[in-house]
Amino acid sequence: MKSIQYLSLLALTATPAFAQSNPSQPTRNEDGDTIVVTGSRSGEAVPVKQIGASITVLDAEALETRQTRIISDILRDVPGVAVNRTGAIGGLTQIRVRGSEGNHVLVLIDGIKASDPYYGEYDFGTLIADPEAKVEVLRGQQSSLYGSDAIGGVIQYITLTGAEAPGFSARAEGGSFGTFTGGLRAAGVTGDLDYAVSGSYYHTKGTPTARYGTRDVGSDSAGLSAKLIWSPADNFKVTGVARYSYTDADTNDSENDPGSPLFGYTVDSPGVHFKNKAFYGLIRAELTALDGRWTNAVTAQMADTTRKGYTAAGFDYGDKGQRYKGSFESSLRFGTDGIIHRLTAAVDVEREQFQNTTPSAFQGKRHTDNVGLVGQYELLVNDALSLGASIRRDENDRFDDVTTWRAQGSYSFATGTRIRGAYGTGVKNPGYNELFGYSDGRYIGNPNLKPEKSEGWEAGIEQSFGGNLATIGATYFDSRLKDEIYITYPAPTYVATPSNRTTLSKQRGVEVFVSARPIQQIRLDAAYTYLKARENGTEEVRRPKHVASFNATVFSKDERFSGTITLRYNGRQSDVAYTDPSYIPVRVSLKEYVLVNLNAEYKITPAIALFGRVENLANEDYEEVFSFATPGRAGYGGVRVRF
Repeated sequence: MKSIQYLSLLALTATPAFAQSNPSQPTRNEDGDTIVVTGSRSGEAVPVKQIGASITVLDAEALETRQTRIISDILRDVPGVAVNRTGAIGGLTQIRVRGSEGNHVLVLIDGIKASDPYYGEYDFGTLIADPEAKVEVLRGQQSSLYGSDAIGGVIQYITLTGAEAPGFSARAEGGSFGTFTGGLRAAGVTGDLDYAVSGSYYHTKGTPTARYGTRDVGSDSAGLSAKLIWSPADNFKVTGVARYSYTDADTNDSENDPGSPLFGYTVDSPGVHFKNKAFYGLIRAELTALDGRWTNAVTAQMADTTRKGYTAAGFDYGDKGQRYKGSFESSLRFGTDGIIHRLTAAVDVEREQFQNTTPSAFQGKRHTDNVGLVGQYELLVNDALSLGASIRRDENDRFDDVTTWRAQGSYSFATGTRIRGAYGTGVKNPGYNELFGYSDGRYIGNPNLKPEKSEGWEAGIEQSFGGNLATIGATYFDSRLKDEIYITYPAPTYVATPSNRTTLSKQRGVEVFVSARPIQQIRLDAAYTYLKARENGTEEVRRPKHVASFNATVFSKDERFSGTITLRYNGRQSDVAYTDPSYIPVRVSLKEYVLVNLNAEYKITPAIALFGRVENLANEDYEEVFSFATPGRAGYGGVRVRF
C-alpha cells in the first residue's frame, strides 16, 4: 500500500507463527520428491506435486551455485515475484507477489512470523543468506491458514537440520566496493539431539545511491541462527529455534529545499543511517500417537524488533515492536493405502504490541490481540488426486472479526501431466504506522482504517518429461482487492494520511517456469511472469508488467568444478516521485534492465573450494526505486572449507 511506500521513502528522505509450519521436516521424502511445510497446517511435510496452489522451492543447491548472499536476490528467480531495493545492499527491500503490496506477503523464518510489528511488513534488506538453507514461496491467498498478511502469498526461509546437512563449514569472501562476507555452520546428530548452528556476516563500504552524488552508502549485516531438535522417544520431539539479526545501513535523504532543482531527488546525506535489530524465538513440542497417524503440537514463539534512524545530528526516528504467539495443532491421518484423509484443527493466540519512539506528540504504546481458529481437510487418492479445503475465523479486539477460506485441487495423469487450481480469500490488517504513525507536516496515521480484503483464483498445468528430468508449467491467476489502503491529501492542510478505497484493485497475470536436469552435470531453471495490476484503474507502482530469469549451471563429471550464468530481466515499471513541494506524488517511469551474473567454483580437495563471481557483468545502469542509483559491475572471490 502506498502508505508503506510513502513512509519508507519519507523516513529515508527526512533522515517472524510457528505452528504454521514445521522446520524440523526434511527437504525431500523417501521417493526423492521435493516436499514443503508451508502449504499445510498439519505439521507434516507435503510433496509439491500434491498441492493445488503454486509453490516454488529454492533449494540449498540453488542458493549455493548462484552464490546467494542476499536472499532477496534469488527471489528474483521466482515466478510472480517483484523485488525493489532502495539503492545499496542493506537498503529497504520490498517483495511483491502477484501484484500485491509488500505488506501483503507473510514472511516466516524457520516457522516464526518475522514481519516488523510496527510497519506490518518484513524488510528483506535485513536477511542475509545462511550456509545450508532453502526458501519456499507459496503464492495466492493463504489467510485461511495463516491469518492476516497472507494475501499475495507466503515466503518461508528455512535453515536445514543437522541430519540434512551435517558437518562443519566456513566461508570467507571479499571483493568490490570494500565488501567482505563470511559464514560459519556446525551441524549434526548426536544421540537423540539434532543440532544446527550458523552465522553470517556481510560488510560493504557501498556505492553512491544518489544520481548525482559521490557518497558511498555502505552497510553491516549479521545473522545468528540455532535450531535444536530433541527426540527422546520415537513419538515425541521438541524443537527450539533462535535467531538474531542486526543491520546498520547508511541511507541518503532526498532534497527537501523547495527552491532546489533537485527537490525530491535522492542527494548525498553524510551521517544518515539506520539500525535494525531483531530477535526471534520458538519452541515446539510434538507428540504422535496411533502409529504416527495422530499428531498434536504446542508451539510458542516471539519476535522482538527495534528500528532507529539517525541523522548527522543524532537520533531522528524509531520504533519498537513485539509479537507473542501460542498455537495448538491437532492433525489426524486415516484411510487406506489408496485413499488418505487428513483432518487438522488449530488455534492461534497472538498479541502484537509496539511503541513509537520518534520524538513527537504521537509517542505511546499500543497492542492488538487476535485469536484464530483453523480447520483444514486434505484428501489424497491413489497418489494422483489431491483435494483440500481450509477455513479460518479470526476474532480481533481492534478490527472486525473475519472469516477466510480456501479450496484447491490437483490431479496427476500417467502421462506426466498435472492440472491444478485454487480459489481463496485473504485479509490484511492495517499496520500500526498506518493507524498511528506521524511525521511532522508530512504524514499522519488514521486510526479508523479497515482491514484490506482479497479474493482470487488460479489454474495451472504442468508437464514432466523423462521421469522428472524436465518440467514445464504455466499458471493463470486473477485477484481482486477491496478496501485498499492508499494515501490521501485532504484539505485544508493537505497532509498525507491513509484511507480505504471504495473501488476495487485488480491483479491478473500468467506465470511460466521451466526446470530441467537432463543429466547430472546440467541444471536449468527459467521463469517468466506477465502481470497486469491496476489500482482504481491506474497501473500499480513497482510492479513491472514483464519479469523473467534464467539460470544454467554446469558441473564437471567429477563435480569438482561448477559454473553458473544468471540472467534477470525486469521490465519497465511505474513509481512515484515526491518532487512537488506539496508532497503529492508525481508518477514516473523506470526503464527496463537486465542483470547478468557469472559464478564459478572449483574444489581443490573434497574439503576446500575456491569460488568467484561477477555481478552485473554488463555494468547495467538502472533504478529499482525512483532516483536511487544501484551498484555497477562487481567482482568477488573467496574460499570455502567443509568437513
